Amino acid sequence: MKSMNSLFIMDRIDSIDLNGDSTFILMCEYTRRGWTVYSCLPNDLYFEGGTVLARALKVECGEEPRRIDKLGTELLDTAHLDVVWMRKDPPFDIEYIFTTLMLDIVSRRTPVINNPEALRFANEKMYALRWPHLVPETVVSSNIAHIRRTVERMGQAVLKPWDGNAGRGVIVTRAGDLNVGVFAELLTGEESRSIIIQRYVPEIFQGDKRVILVDGEPLGWLNRIPGTEDHRGNMHVGASVVPCDLSERDLYICRELSVELKKSGLLFVGIDIIGSYLTEINVTSPTGIQEINRLMGKRLERDLVDAAEEYMQRWNEEPK
Repeated sequence: MKSMNSLFIMDRIDSIDLNGDSTFILMCEYTRRGWTVYSCLPNDLYFEGGTVLARALKVECGEEPRRIDKLGTELLDTAHLDVVWMRKDPPFDIEYIFTTLMLDIVSRRTPVINNPEALRFANEKMYALRWPHLVPETVVSSNIAHIRRTVERMGQAVLKPWDGNAGRGVIVTRAGDLNVGVFAELLTGEESRSIIIQRYVPEIFQGDKRVILVDGEPLGWLNRIPGTEDHRGNMHVGASVVPCDLSERDLYICRELSVELKKSGLLFVGIDIIGSYLTEINVTSPTGIQEINRLMGKRLERDLVDAAEEYMQRWNEEPK
């Protein structure tokens, strides 16, 4: 049988939390299936001789006990790999965009998950605005006076950078807050970049749902309840993770996104829902697999690798 090879483009392997990282559990699943697994940083990719090469670390991963065994560094021609996963965490900056341009070249010969072209246009906060009937009232602007007027009209609003992640830079403010101008100056860099102003959804205190969509279908979910000292539903700032059910509205949101996600090659997506509103579509490096597995008794990594293998088969059947 041909040895199957996978490459994960990710953050430094020594920096990940083995008890919570979704990329780690995916690598464990590939190891379990007998695949050869490699990892590298984005700047380990380079173009030469008509192909993209990678200085990659060969690894074996296991769950009991959780471990990553480093087996040495190799120089790989990505054209000879079976699948490449782009799992680099944000920020979504120019270096991230450059990596997707390199992966465009890779994807001519090897399937890349998620599709690098889609990674460029499906910004986690802006992409959701393609479905205005699903999101809270939203304004995008760099003009401080416009931002002030919007907050006054909304009564209570959330200000956030369009390129942020993990809740960084997210501010809740309200009409009459004398700090609105200061917040706007800081977040816009004195009107040099746009920010998102979104009507505040008070149901945040009931939780911020994370739903994992695999090839457009919801396969796992959890709820993140903000702590007493922070308004954000992000685990790293103290939000607690609890099981939940999906409402009819949640399922409607998933159905509305499904066709577009499949068409765009966004195989692994994590969406965030607060109250009845979609707030983000996470495509760059969705997380939550291990937490959902523990809460729901699932093995989402197996479902995801199964879906990846089906995606590879479809990709191989397409005319090149």
